[in-house]
Amino acid sequence: MDERIKKLSNTIINYSINVKCGDKVLIQYESKECNPLVKCLIKDIYNNKGIPFVKLIDNELNSLIMEMADSKTIDEIVKMKTYEVDNFDCFIRICYTENEYEDKNISPNIRKEIGEKSQYIDDIRINKRRWVLLNYPSLIDAYKSHMKYDEFYNYSMDVMNVDYKAMNKNIDALKNLMENTDKVRILGPNTDITFSIKGMPAIPCIGTSNIPDGELYTAPIKDSVNGVITYNTPSPYRGNIFNNIRLEFENGKIINCTASNNNDLLKEIFDTDDGARYIGEFSLGFNPMITRPMGDILYDEKIMGSLHFTPGRCYEDCDNGNISSIHWDLVLIQTPDYGGGEIYFDDVLIRKDGKFVLDELKKLN
Repeated sequence: MDERIKKLSNTIINYSINVKCGDKVLIQYESKECNPLVKCLIKDIYNNKGIPFVKLIDNELNSLIMEMADSKTIDEIVKMKTYEVDNFDCFIRICYTENEYEDKNISPNIRKEIGEKSQYIDDIRINKRRWVLLNYPSLIDAYKSHMKYDEFYNYSMDVMNVDYKAMNKNIDALKNLMENTDKVRILGPNTDITFSIKGMPAIPCIGTSNIPDGELYTAPIKDSVNGVITYNTPSPYRGNIFNNIRLEFENGKIINCTASNNNDLLKEIFDTDDGARYIGEFSLGFNPMITRPMGDILYDEKIMGSLHFTPGRCYEDCDNGNISSIHWDLVLIQTPDYGGGEIYFDDVLIRKDGKFVLDELKKLN
């Protein structure tokens, strides 16, 4: 047994979701390849006097069910999601990538209906329950990262096992600065955008919900966003990959959207509902071990020197009033290799070319 698997399991159970006596914990995983971690999780849950449950998910079969679903089927899917929220205290979701295009043929109308009918339940699961999401390293992930599998496995284990407690200590200065900022301006190639975050809280992400982690997020005042932003990482969404997404805003709303591919589908996503054309999250990424994109948002949104500016639903703990069935983290890297860029808080430069420039923030570099 890889000692890093044991360490990761211990972090998840005793730090991320902090399992207590009597807690019912649902472990959902997507391949038997994840079994080494799942076994450790079960043992650690029992050590904390919790009650573990497991659910093996077959994405190929699930996608077929979704492709053929009608309203009655969707109602039953929502009932199952409701049952889980009502009967479990903690959720561990272990993804395992075998085919990112498995669910690309699911109808947008089906997705929209599921999103609308389950939005209340999803909000409870996200905001009222303890949960963690991670990816177990797969051959496809190694391919996307341009690494041999053994190399990627070692990389992912090291990335997921960073010292989140130390990261938490280093984040205070940025959190305080963000919570006392009104105007934000982001500059870069084909990017010049401004918005307000006045009065909004800043929420640290240091291993309590996502693994790997390393970001600090807030949300813009809903109608304050103006300008243009161009993202420079591959942007996966429901079985499709978009490149060079460019969004133009006026008074908070996306008024024009383009990409170098799938333009019609891109517009369809932003027409999902009214909230899909407004921003629900603005976040700065600073995991020191993640330096380049691999087309996996769980990693890419934590890239050192990146930011993500997210169309769709806001989080309850940073509520700007935007409601949507989508939440799409789109990533812009501002390191020199990706064109550089600047971020200003109230007209003061705080980050240039992916590096924090204020003395009190440099420990995050």
